[in-house]
Amino acid sequence: MIKRTIHIGSPCKLSLRLEQLHIQYSHIKGQEDMPDRTVPITDIGVLVLEHDQITLTHPLLAKLAEQNVALICCNERRMPAGMLLTLSGHSLQAERFRAQIDASEPLRKQLWKQTVAAKILNQARVLEYYGADSGPLPALATDLKSGDKDNAEATAAAHYWRNLFPPAINFYRKRDGEPPNQLLNYGYAVLRAIVARCLAGSGLLPTLGIFHRNRYNDFPLADDIMEPYRPFVDFIVRQLIAEGKDYRELNTENRNRLLNIAAVDVRINKETSPLFVAVQRTTASLAQCFTGEAKKILYPEFSYTAK
Repeated sequence: MIKRTIHIGSPCKLSLRLEQLHIQYSHIKGQEDMPDRTVPITDIGVLVLEHDQITLTHPLLAKLAEQNVALICCNERRMPAGMLLTLSGHSLQAERFRAQIDASEPLRKQLWKQTVAAKILNQARVLEYYGADSGPLPALATDLKSGDKDNAEATAAAHYWRNLFPPAINFYRKRDGEPPNQLLNYGYAVLRAIVARCLAGSGLLPTLGIFHRNRYNDFPLADDIMEPYRPFVDFIVRQLIAEGKDYRELNTENRNRLLNIAAVDVRINKETSPLFVAVQRTTASLAQCFTGEAKKILYPEFSYTAK
């Protein structure tokens, strides 16, 4: 079942009422005429809070955690700054934690090789969609060594970012760089929350990566597994530019398009499904790789139907 991404960007009080998220505006000065809303918590996958006058009750926070809702808090620049996840997302969690912790280095290297190959192939397909030269990307994906020893991911990224956007933008990919970097950052943050939520739901530790291991990174496994999904965010940003949208601003329209990433159709294991469902299949297959039930992670393939 596809879960909803709920964005709240106005002053309000959030509470739990009859097992539902209750959004109350009436007690806020200037918003007395706005109708209150309720949303079934079981329908929510990601909840994004983007205003400094939003208050929450403790029972609501506990229920969101219980239902494995990824709660994203944004900073004063409206960029995601923190995330709350459940501590218990699967009945076999302890067993899967142990399998993940005990995974051998050769297994981790093979899983990372699969991850990088899937990412590079999806980058190549995005470039081809826009008539750009995919250059060395297909060959890099095919010739990858275990653990990506030769860092083909970086070589592919250099070509990809040089060719993804129109030359007039003079784009350079950098987290705090010029637009549309801020759109990419926002989309990646939402994607990261979806992946982290699905990892927890599959009984895995988002804090224990197969490649990313920065001591200051709280969700390295999410950063690993989201890599082949990043081109779907890139595609949305590229589409906004192609449509003549103002890519310099993280306005309501651009934000909504990026928040809709969970519903984008992707092709995984020869079947088309919403990205949220695909991520669930990816994380479930990763858990099976750790337990020895499978040898391959199921990753999406970017196709021309992913619009």
